[in-house]
Amino acid sequence: MNPVYATATAASLTAFKTLRWDVRVSGSQHIPATGGGVIATNHVGYLDFVFCGYGAREQGGRRVRFVAKREVFDNRFAGPLMRAMRHIPVDRGGNTAVAMRDVAAALADGDLVGMFPEGTINRSFVPQEGRPGAARMAVDAGVPLIPGAIWGSQRIFSKGRKLQAARGTAVMVAFGPPISYQPDEDPKAVHERLMASIRTQTDELQRSYPQRPADEADAWWLPAHLGGGAPSPEQAAAWAREEAAERRRRRAEGG
Repeated sequence: MNPVYATATAASLTAFKTLRWDVRVSGSQHIPATGGGVIATNHVGYLDFVFCGYGAREQGGRRVRFVAKREVFDNRFAGPLMRAMRHIPVDRGGNTAVAMRDVAAALADGDLVGMFPEGTINRSFVPQEGRPGAARMAVDAGVPLIPGAIWGSQRIFSKGRKLQAARGTAVMVAFGPPISYQPDEDPKAVHERLMASIRTQTDELQRSYPQRPADEADAWWLPAHLGGGAPSPEQAAAWAREEAAERRRRRAEGG
């Protein structure tokens, strides 16, 4: 048992109880009770890995090793914790071979690996196409590929928003049946089915979410197609491209 992971889990549970967060998990039976597997979900908030991990815990106390951007590991506070919990850094826009090797090793060791196919928080809160890395790793390792969805975590802490640890916030986590695939199947085709499931589950959570915005200003966390104030998928995608270009510029300048 990883003592740091156990301590972090206990701290998370204490926070949930103290703040009375209404965390609802469904579909945890789809997560394998033993052995390796890839869990892939949408990405709406900075604490998605906490809530996804909480949901996986309902399947026999399983723990998830998440793939996260290297910048998190470079943080002097978060970095040591991420490494101690054996999460996996990935160099966005750079060489991902090392991260993929580490993921393959984790799966071979029988670990669950959590991945966000979109690669970054989507400000529209509508799942976008993403990249086929999760599908590729599952197919290559021959392990279950479990689609999931998270909703409500963006209200607590998301891109461009300050931490809002409001009492009673509802967070929903869902897992679906593993995506079927053939051993020699093109990972891109598997990825398409994965994202279709993630989109369906996300839509179901959005429509069944028990809380509504308090007023127009509070509607920022609701997608535009549901009458909320979040940017359109097109606008969010444009911002993501600009951010990626800025990262490349800083990398080229050595920053």
